Amino acid sequence: MAESEATDQPLNQSTTDLLAAAVASLGGATRAGQVQMAEAVTHALESQRHLAVQAGTGTGKSLAYLVPALRHAQATNSSVIVSTATIALQRQLVDRDLPRLADALEPLMERRPTFAIMKGRQNYLCQNKIAQAEALEQEQDALVEATELSWMAAHVTRVHEWANDTETGDRDSLEPGVPDLVWRQVSTSSQECVGASRCPHGDSCFAEIAREQARDVDIVVTNHAMLAIDAMLDINVLPEHDVVIVDEAHELVDRITSVSTTEISVNAINLSAKRAGKLGAEGRDEKLIDAVKDWEAAMYGVEEGRLIELPESIKPSLSALQDCLWRVREHISRAPDGEAANDPERNAERQSLSNHLGDQHDSIARILEVFKETDVAQHEDVVWAVIDDRRGIMLKVAPLSVSGLLHARLFSHNTVVLASATLTIGGNFRAMAASWGLATGTWDSLDAGTPFDPAKSGILYTPTHIPEPGRDGLSTETLDEIYDLIMAAGGRTLGLFSSKRAAEQATEAMRKRLPFDVLCQGDDTTGALVDKFAKQENTCLFGTLTLWQGVDVPGTSCSLVIMDKIPFPRPDDPLLQARKEAADADGRNGFMEVAATHAALLMAQGAGRLLRHVTDRGVVAVLDKRLVEKRYGSFLLNSMPSFWRTNKKDVVLGALKRLVAAR
Repeated sequence: MAESEATDQPLNQSTTDLLAAAVASLGGATRAGQVQMAEAVTHALESQRHLAVQAGTGTGKSLAYLVPALRHAQATNSSVIVSTATIALQRQLVDRDLPRLADALEPLMERRPTFAIMKGRQNYLCQNKIAQAEALEQEQDALVEATELSWMAAHVTRVHEWANDTETGDRDSLEPGVPDLVWRQVSTSSQECVGASRCPHGDSCFAEIAREQARDVDIVVTNHAMLAIDAMLDINVLPEHDVVIVDEAHELVDRITSVSTTEISVNAINLSAKRAGKLGAEGRDEKLIDAVKDWEAAMYGVEEGRLIELPESIKPSLSALQDCLWRVREHISRAPDGEAANDPERNAERQSLSNHLGDQHDSIARILEVFKETDVAQHEDVVWAVIDDRRGIMLKVAPLSVSGLLHARLFSHNTVVLASATLTIGGNFRAMAASWGLATGTWDSLDAGTPFDPAKSGILYTPTHIPEPGRDGLSTETLDEIYDLIMAAGGRTLGLFSSKRAAEQATEAMRKRLPFDVLCQGDDTTGALVDKFAKQENTCLFGTLTLWQGVDVPGTSCSLVIMDKIPFPRPDDPLLQARKEAADADGRNGFMEVAATHAALLMAQGAGRLLRHVTDRGVVAVLDKRLVEKRYGSFLLNSMPSFWRTNKKDVVLGALKRLVAAR
């Protein structure tokens, strides 16, 4: 862990004094949990010990870590990295919290606090791609239907027009936004980027400008993906730092896993071959297409899911594909004499494709390496097959665990504060600490509580008179229960479902029976749906995973949260299943460590949607009696807010009706 030169020279103002000044300036009130958290974060930074903090909604955790972070940054003349999982929190920090905090603290600090945001390169418009007139054709060509191409072309045209006006090139400033498939045509990944020195538009690159603006500031706001890339690479992506604050830390493992996951697909390699052909691959592109066909043919008959063995029929075709990718890359990377000067955009495309081909080659090498092991189940990577209608056959590879990576590349080099409203799983921090790879004795924990009183503000209702959830969709009894609860609540319901199928089934059934509007995830963008739900008080909103974690609707619009069942991971999820089996093989309880922990975290997040303000009241209904009848139920219950609990329907319906009458 890096030593800070000025650690022993704190500012004259204490964290408590600075926090009090900030709260007073912002028109807030002192909150005990916020003060306790701010003091704990200060101690962690000064003692260089890691800290896990659970701070419930209403605690004011952003200020509780930003104030000590700014104090530390100015005392040590170094940057502090603040990493979040969601765009919404990044916007809140950069557009609201930090500007107001800078105004409040400037008179009390050595200089005005400074901050900047850093996102992944793919979040910014790539001027090199915009400059290529054939970008859309090169990227898609015959791989999509003509009607889809026309639909995409319209979006791309709008982005091209926006490119002439934007000052930041930041995707988040493009309104309305565009689908991911379209944005990929005008952006580039860090792997494909040729670098500012080789790009003809390097001097005006939006991503490079954003990176430059993040140098030498007190706070750099970024996301978990960028944090992962910075930790995994041997070059510095983020500015020099010795402190990292991870907000929304409950999502850290999933985001790091996502960044560490690679794949190969038939369509992606065909696309690479087409790009290579237009750059003069001299027939190597055709050989690559033939190799893809051979691999695709060998994959027929392979079932979706984890591969414990790689069929002998696949190994030769996969190895041949790897060799073809390398030969095309070697040829493409050598530009003809004078191309860099005479046609810099074509040369930039050449370098970009070369990088991409290298990544595809390395992905195959990583996959083949797994099957060199005698016992694949003990390998550090997991490989599985996916059959996708749009992208064709795919092989994916992901780390069995990211705890080792986090331990070696994050916690060993920084003091890390991990904060979230939900970190105690089963009533303690141990499960999350183990998933992060925190070494015993190197970290402290704090539950800063919440200004809410869940036992007086909310009811946890678990009906035992309806059938246990099955695999055939929602039962008639469950649908009747949903109807009765929503009618008693006067609408005002957030329905959290364990699958898209269940959400759509409930939506169809309730739209026929309820006198209220029922919105369903997928009808519009999630942001637009949440906005309608918040503004139209009697409306219901049904959806899946995103809504379990991403809805912040204080007030009377959300008085009832329904969970259709305990959200255990799908039994056919290859990565989580592999993690469960690995835990069992090591003598641990794989079900509790993986499946139950996964469900507990989601349920804690889902239940947290109910109380978003101190005046909020309502009911969380979990329509799965296993929560109170199975042994693992207490583990799940201990992970949720301490609502008053009942299984009596008449009590719950009466409480909901009284809430409606009181409004």
